[in-house]
Amino acid sequence: MLWVLKEKIMSNENVADGDVRRKGGLGQRIAYAFGNLGQAAFYNAMSTYFIVYVTSCLFSGVDKALAAKLIGVITSLVVIIRIAEIFVDPLLGNLVDNTNTKWGRFRPWQFFGGLVSSVLLAVVFSGMFGLVNVNSTLFIVVFVITFIVLDVFYSLRDISYWGMIPALSSDSHERSTYTALGSFTGSIGGNAITILVIPVVTYFSWVFTGENAEHQSGWTAFGIIVAVLGIMTAWTVAFGTRENQSALRANAEDNGGPLQAFKAVFQNDQLLWVALSYLLYAIANVTTTGVLLFLFKFVLDNQAAFSATGVIAMIAGLVMSPLYPILNRYIPRRYLYIGGMVSMIVAYVMLALFSSNIVLVFIALVLFYVPGTLIMMTVILSLTDSIEYGQLKNGKRNEAVTLSIRPMLDKIGGALSNGIVGFIALAAGMTGDATAADMTPTNIHVFKICAFYAPLILIVLSLVVFVSKVKITEKMHAQIVDELEAKLASGEIVDDEAQTVEAVEAINEETPAAKN
Repeated sequence: MLWVLKEKIMSNENVADGDVRRKGGLGQRIAYAFGNLGQAAFYNAMSTYFIVYVTSCLFSGVDKALAAKLIGVITSLVVIIRIAEIFVDPLLGNLVDNTNTKWGRFRPWQFFGGLVSSVLLAVVFSGMFGLVNVNSTLFIVVFVITFIVLDVFYSLRDISYWGMIPALSSDSHERSTYTALGSFTGSIGGNAITILVIPVVTYFSWVFTGENAEHQSGWTAFGIIVAVLGIMTAWTVAFGTRENQSALRANAEDNGGPLQAFKAVFQNDQLLWVALSYLLYAIANVTTTGVLLFLFKFVLDNQAAFSATGVIAMIAGLVMSPLYPILNRYIPRRYLYIGGMVSMIVAYVMLALFSSNIVLVFIALVLFYVPGTLIMMTVILSLTDSIEYGQLKNGKRNEAVTLSIRPMLDKIGGALSNGIVGFIALAAGMTGDATAADMTPTNIHVFKICAFYAPLILIVLSLVVFVSKVKITEKMHAQIVDELEAKLASGEIVDDEAQTVEAVEAINEETPAAKN
């Protein structure tokens, strides 16, 4: 079996390709897209439903008092580990950047990252094979080790997946196609888990116990299904894609250690401005999505209607992901980003002013969710294009480190959101057995300030940063690639030719033929 896999990988070895800006084949596009189907499903299962499993079923056979303590310990450890990994992701990105094999830089991590993380996901959803009922202290120790290894290998898979895009093409529009395909299947995979988790758990619980209720066997089956999907989709990317070699990427064989990588990242002003703009957006977005249930439960007094928000989010993702590359053919992504931000600003104003009108709330939620794909894909593509910008500016091509920035920012936003959502619940009196009838005008006012007005300020700041500081465009990127290829072809040393955004823009102005 291993020999067959090796042969399949070797048959798909890198090719020296002078122009990596060519379009990828249909098979490669499908293989790449399929990868995020399982990756997004994995992420949702791990980030959302593992805690549900912990609180509802993991400690069902343990004394209630001890179970409550263990739930607190496990949930705290998960949060701590996730926050700690914020600082680990760039190191993992540097590890990927310095990977040099006959099969490429990214594909080996799709193979091993997908395999290890998926197997360990099944293990943690099994309750560590019942260890919790044998020795709770040993269970905690083994769980911590397992979860850390799981999270590290998942990050390696995630970083190598999105980091692979510049290895597939150096053309901005072709990159947007791969990004759109990944976003489209990711929307399906992530939302499918939400739809299927309860049916799967209850069905397999009934199969193995004969009881129509949640049971450990049901959650174990759920973990195994997600794990198998995770392995299949990761290996599809590993075997179904080809990392093209070019002069630009060949020049980046030695990416240096972590310190050099961090130095190169912090010297890349365009990367940092895009990152800051996205971080402001991410904090606002996750905070608001985290308290939407409060809006329906305590303000609208219609908790049942909350499920419609998931439908809106899923439809928005499925429609906008394939539409993005089409729009980007005619509209520069800069304006797609701005348009998306304006839509969110309008949504926030509507949510703040008309939060008691369910019809206007749903209209606002459409305006809130639809631009999410436009913003996310623009950020991914801007970060991707900043790789060549950084290479031209400081002579270092840090593909994976650069693209590890977005997952790191998501984790920062998520970590901050957890605390913010808790603060909002306490400040607005939306805790315990409280109902809509218990809400005072002051409670509602405090909720609106925290959930809508404060995030609105962050969105406006994000837009200001992007408009005023982010200069890299499709046109500029094409010129940067041409400039890099010319310098490399002539034997010039890029390190000694540090460029600025203004210099590149000047070159663009001198070359009107360069198109978006």
